[in-house]
Amino acid sequence: MKNPIYIHDYAMTSALGARGFAARESSISVENLVPVGRLNAVDEQAIKDLRLQNTAYKNLDRVTLLGLLVARQLTLKNKNVAVNIGSSRGSTGTWEESYDRFRESGTTPTQTSPLTTLGNISSWIAQDLELTGAAFSHSITCATASHSILNAIAWLESGMAEQFIAGGAEAPLTGFTIAQMKALRIYSSEKGEFPSRALDSDKISNQMVLGEAAACFLLSKEPSALGIKITGYGTAIENLRSATSVSADGSGFQKSMRQAMEEVDLKSIDAVVTHAPATLQGDRSELAAIKAVFGEQHPVLCNNKWQLGHSLGASAAISTAMAVQMLSEGRYFDIPYLNDSIANPRKSMGAPRRVLINSSGFGGNFVTLLLEKA
Repeated sequence: MKNPIYIHDYAMTSALGARGFAARESSISVENLVPVGRLNAVDEQAIKDLRLQNTAYKNLDRVTLLGLLVARQLTLKNKNVAVNIGSSRGSTGTWEESYDRFRESGTTPTQTSPLTTLGNISSWIAQDLELTGAAFSHSITCATASHSILNAIAWLESGMAEQFIAGGAEAPLTGFTIAQMKALRIYSSEKGEFPSRALDSDKISNQMVLGEAAACFLLSKEPSALGIKITGYGTAIENLRSATSVSADGSGFQKSMRQAMEEVDLKSIDAVVTHAPATLQGDRSELAAIKAVFGEQHPVLCNNKWQLGHSLGASAAISTAMAVQMLSEGRYFDIPYLNDSIANPRKSMGAPRRVLINSSGFGGNFVTLLLEKA
């Protein structure tokens, strides 16, 4: 990267709540025999309160409200801020409700179109915060939030924005969305202590669990009080064998990680926040890529999908929040069911200074971000 991009503030919401990433137990619950990462009780009440604050908000899709909830927590010095909050699925709840009505009556609610437009998320955030910068949204499946940060880097570097809110939001706990993942045969049927054992190479079945979440970051080229900066990024596209395929050796992640680290020593990387969605193929591919790049003595491996589920378009933002918290607190967040030979072969003990964040999505998209403590 030509210049570092500094993180001035961040906020997130998920199933974790106040326990945060340090929790050693999963926040995934089972509803109607299906494991899900449902929003924590405190933030759920905040969403209900938010709907009542403005008559225009009562019909907004849940994904938009999640975005509003986290964006409101940022400390802004002025209103000249651009915003790009992405989402993989967008307003899926409203889509499903509107289509149910269409099937029953042949009509749809008047506001269906504006309330299901993907740009709805960033636009309402800009309206709510009274921002004067550009506002746009996008979907690159599960790499969406990483691409939001890449967009922020490009806009800030070009001078098209001085400050930028980037992140992702997802509210995928709807019947049709869960059914889609089950149709792919990747949804977890585990009901034990850890329904989603991400990075566990000994599991014998796919264990992906959907979770709702949102996270965003206030970024600029000016140094921040947090002292955490983005200093590298890498992208890759793998050739597809199918719409959901990944290579056995993780060639996409190999390329994106190497590109993100092209200006630093591999041994200086203290941790990797993995994408690992708890699918057999996805986890094994990423582990293979990490070992190909770093060898057997690789950095500490972290993950949060075992804690809160896979939040699709918000997942990379949640992983970035995890990295920021690691660097801020000078600690690692371990995975209780993994031993050190898998998660921490170097036996790293010092405070993390450099962390990689991996994300990937359908279509062969791969992104790696490099964060470091100034």
